[in-house]
Amino acid sequence: MLLAIGGLLAGFALLIWSADRFVLGASNTARLFGISPLLVGIIVVGFGTSAPELLVSGIAAMDNQPGLAIGNAVGSNIANIGLIVGCTALFYPLQVRSRIVRRELPLLLVFMVLGIGLLADGELNRLDGALLLGGLIGSIAWSVYEAHHQRGDILSTEFATEMQEKLSTADALGNLLVGLVVLVASSRLLVWAAVDIAQTLGISDLVIGLTIVALGTSLPELAASMTAGRKGEHDIALGNIAGSNMFNLLGVMALPGIIAPGAVDPMLLSRDYPVMLGLSILLWFFASNFSLHRGGVIRRAEGGALLGIYIAYIALVSYQAGAF
Repeated sequence: MLLAIGGLLAGFALLIWSADRFVLGASNTARLFGISPLLVGIIVVGFGTSAPELLVSGIAAMDNQPGLAIGNAVGSNIANIGLIVGCTALFYPLQVRSRIVRRELPLLLVFMVLGIGLLADGELNRLDGALLLGGLIGSIAWSVYEAHHQRGDILSTEFATEMQEKLSTADALGNLLVGLVVLVASSRLLVWAAVDIAQTLGISDLVIGLTIVALGTSLPELAASMTAGRKGEHDIALGNIAGSNMFNLLGVMALPGIIAPGAVDPMLLSRDYPVMLGLSILLWFFASNFSLHRGGVIRRAEGGALLGIYIAYIALVSYQAGAF
């Protein structure tokens, strides 16, 4: 048990470090090919911050732990909104000015509704996984379209300001390669440790995925959003979360369907997915012009509400799992 806890902590630390290296290398490599900062930010950085979830869920599915893989995808989305947006807004109230971000949030809700429709039969099969991946390809195509047609968007300016650390070709490729290798290794370590802890405590791999693993794989987003909030780059802070949740829902959750198709835990549909959907609706409401505060400002009160819901959710899951 102690060895597994040590492996879990080491896996988290290496995951955070390697995700940062991977994003830095990937964004600079993309820029070397002349890709605009907006497109780099929306797609490359969005994918990079979801790389931990993607690899952890892929490895968990290959190890025949689909509950851990699915729980990681849904739990990460819940943590991204409840914990990360909540904490960021408590310290730095977020003013949403980007049209791209405002359009991405309702699109995310549409895909969530489609996702629960696919899971309604109690299974996540290969067809479901293929449809989710098709949705991911469609969302990427939409992002490319938006990046080309919204060049004057405030998000473009924020990304251009943020991406000041320029690397040579060799350094960019080196960071990309090292980040990817360590990401894979740390994800493997993390899955082993999480499964060992779940078996020792006698709780399901779904619960471990929803809580401990989801929290750990969301740490890169927490660091990125808090840093962006401190710098006044509010649209990056929220855009990273929206993009990451899109990748988690469509890409990360597709992997267990393709690699290890099978039944879905009923608790996921009755408890976890509705919480994810409800938090997403709240986030859209807070960030929209028709919210209680004109201009789409996520203030400390809204941040506190999101964080409170997340804490209550984790307490509920832990209680139902017999953790206390």
